[in-house]
Order: sequence, then structure tokens, then C-alpha cells
Amino acid sequence: METTRSADGTAIAYDRSGDGPPLILVVGAFCDRSAPATLAAVLAQRFTVYAYDRRGRGDSGAGGDGYSPDREVDDLAALLTVAGGSALVFGHSSGAVLALEAAARGLPISKLAAYEPPYIMDGDRSRPVDLAGRVGELISSDRRGAAAKLFLAEGPQMPPEAVAMMESDPSWAHLTAIAHTLPYDLALCGDQRIPDRVAKIAVPTLLLAGAESPAWARNSVAALAAEIPDARVRLLDGQNHAAADDVLAPVLMEFFAS
Repeated sequence: METTRSADGTAIAYDRSGDGPPLILVVGAFCDRSAPATLAAVLAQRFTVYAYDRRGRGDSGAGGDGYSPDREVDDLAALLTVAGGSALVFGHSSGAVLALEAAARGLPISKLAAYEPPYIMDGDRSRPVDLAGRVGELISSDRRGAAAKLFLAEGPQMPPEAVAMMESDPSWAHLTAIAHTLPYDLALCGDQRIPDRVAKIAVPTLLLAGAESPAWARNSVAALAAEIPDARVRLLDGQNHAAADDVLAPVLMEFFAS
């Protein structure tokens, strides 16, 4: 583990592996830098991979003045500096939203790949009302399990039986341990409408979704592709929101190395 400092002085922890062009991995909700470890190991065959703990997770600090999406963009900017001033970037889910926001603001990202950013198109599914506030209240009362279940039920709108399966899995303890960052993901995604500023993204962009994912995920990347000048969509056969490393890694390698 290594650390760097964000603009507000917050320590951001990261792991670095491999040798080659720098590639930063930006994780989504419920994840820290350990989540993409197996993906990073494959990508490290061709790239110098940076997997980092987003603000408030793992070994990274939370900052002392409350959460702001702007500070998360600053954190990614700090990683870009560590990587040599510019880098390839892959973001997953809310991490894809963060990566897209950073690219729209003109951060030195040379190529961007985004997997299923959770934007909602009109008619796809309902937008939850004040989910960030309600999840935050549960976190404040130390009801992390309830907060995680509420997020899953109203955010990605997972069916009750799927949430129950997750709750019975040994990994649930890890998910609840990091549940205090769920309001951060929700604040980052805002009203889950695609912001107009994505049209400012001026780098080659690959928008990915699983062919077996819900329709909202495929519609999200299709709508983004219509807004981002140099973007294309690729659907991964047989995959859902959690794409298998042996399917995802070759696609990322091909895009980033071309």
C-alpha cells in the first residue's frame, strides 16, 4: 500500500502493480481497493495498475468537512498525478459516474472505459425519493445492515430474494462495514440523470454493459454514447453488473492498448 494526498490534505491509499502505461481503477458502491484485485492482476500484465480506496473507505481518509463529489474528483486528480500526470481510467457503476465526471471536467484522462454507470432514463425505472437522506439516517443510528438493504432495494432495485441471498452470504459483513459510504455514492450520482456536461468529454470512451443486465443499464450506456462525441458501446455476452474478469479484462486490454 502507498498513499498520496488529495487537494484538501486527505490521505488516499492505493496499490500499484504491473509495468506499462498507467491505468487507474475506480470502484463502485460497497467496494474498496481489494474488490478489483483479480482484475488488476490480469491487467497488470500490460499496464501499471492503480487500485485505490475511494474517500472514506479502507485505508483512505474521509476528510474533515463532510462529503462532496468535488473532493472525489480531487482524489482522482491526485492519483493521476501519482501516475505521471495522465492515465487510462476504468470506472465501474458509481465509480464510472465519478470517472465520467472527471473526464467532463477535463482531468488528464487519456482513455476512459465506464461499466454500467447507474443513470436512469425516463420510463426505465422510478427514481427513489431522498434515498441518500434515508440511508444516511440509518447509518447515523448504526443500522448499517438496514441501510445496505434499503440501498439495494431502492437504488439498483434488486428483488427481495436477491437481497436476502446477499444478506446470507459471508461477504455481507464486508458490505455492511463499508455501508457508511453509500450516501457518498448517492450524492455522487445525484438525481441519476445524465448531466449535459458529459458532452464535453473529449477522449476516446468505451461504454460497457452486460447483455444480461437489466434494461436500464443498457439504456444508460446507449444514451451516454449519444452525448459523448468519441464514444462507443459494447455489450458483454452472458454478463451482468458483476462482469467476470476473464470476459472484462480482454475487452479493456484491447481498448486501452489500441
